[in-house]
Amino acid sequence: MFDLHGKVAVVTGSTSGIGRGIAESLAKSGANIVLNGRHETPETEKQRAELETKYGIKAIYICADMTKPDDITRMIGTTARTFGKVDILVNNAGIQHVAPIDEFPIEKWNEIIAVHQTAPFLAMRAAIPYMKQEGWGRIINIASAHGTVASPGKAAYVTAKHGMLGLTKTVALEVADKGITCNSISPGYVWTPLVEKQIQSQARTLGISVADVQDEVFMSRHATRKFTTVEQIGEMAVFLCSDAAQNMTGSDFKVDGGWTAGQVPLKRPDPKNAPKPATLEHA
Repeated sequence: MFDLHGKVAVVTGSTSGIGRGIAESLAKSGANIVLNGRHETPETEKQRAELETKYGIKAIYICADMTKPDDITRMIGTTARTFGKVDILVNNAGIQHVAPIDEFPIEKWNEIIAVHQTAPFLAMRAAIPYMKQEGWGRIINIASAHGTVASPGKAAYVTAKHGMLGLTKTVALEVADKGITCNSISPGYVWTPLVEKQIQSQARTLGISVADVQDEVFMSRHATRKFTTVEQIGEMAVFLCSDAAQNMTGSDFKVDGGWTAGQVPLKRPDPKNAPKPATLEHA
C-alpha cells in the first residue's frame, strides 16, 4: 500500500462508479478527499462521513457542475481554503450520448465537450498554481479506450477522449520540472451498479441470459473476457500518485482488457439485433 497521508485529493464526479472507487482507494491510502457531484443529497453526506470514519481522513463534499466554469474554479478554491493546498486532481466526471452524427443534438455535443475537455482544462488551470507552491502534484485524467479507438454513434465522446490524451501530454510537459506529473487512465468497460442494471435490462429485452449479454454484447471487445473493476482503476490512480511513479508523466495507462491492443476475436457470434453498449462506464 502506498502512503498518501497528508495529501489532498480532488476527485470530480465521485459520488458513484469509477469516481467513487478512486476516492475510496485514495482515502484508503491516507489522502484527504474532496468529493464532487452536481447535487448534494443524503447519500453524498453518508458517503463523505463513511470515508472519514472508515479511513480516519478528512473528507468534504463540494457541489459543482462541470459544465459551469465558475463552479470549477470555486471547487478548487474551496479545497485550497479548507486544506491549505491541492495535491492531487482526478478529472473523472463524465457523461454520454449516443446518436448518428446527422442526428446528434448540438446541445449534447457542447455538453460532452464541456464536461470531458473544458472542465479538466479549467480544473488543472486552477489547481496547478497550488501544486507549484508545494513543489509536488499529481494529475490524473480518466480517459477511455475511446481515446484510442472509435465506435459509431459516439462522435462527441470519442472526440473529447482523444483530445483529453493530447491535453494530458501537453500539461505533463509544461509542469515536468515542477514536481508535478500528469497522466491518464483509459478504462474499457468497468463493472458498476449502472452496468449491472443495463445488462439485466438488455437480457430481458433480448430474451437471453445475463451471462450471455455480458459475454456476447459487452465482453466481445475485451480479450480477457473480464470487466475492469472500480477497485482496479482506484489502485492504478493510487500508484500514479506514489513516489514509485514520480518519473512517469505524459503517459496513458490502458486498463481495457486488451481492447485497444488489436482486434479481439469473438468467442461466439453476437446475438441478432443486439444493441450497442451506450451508457456503460467507462468506455
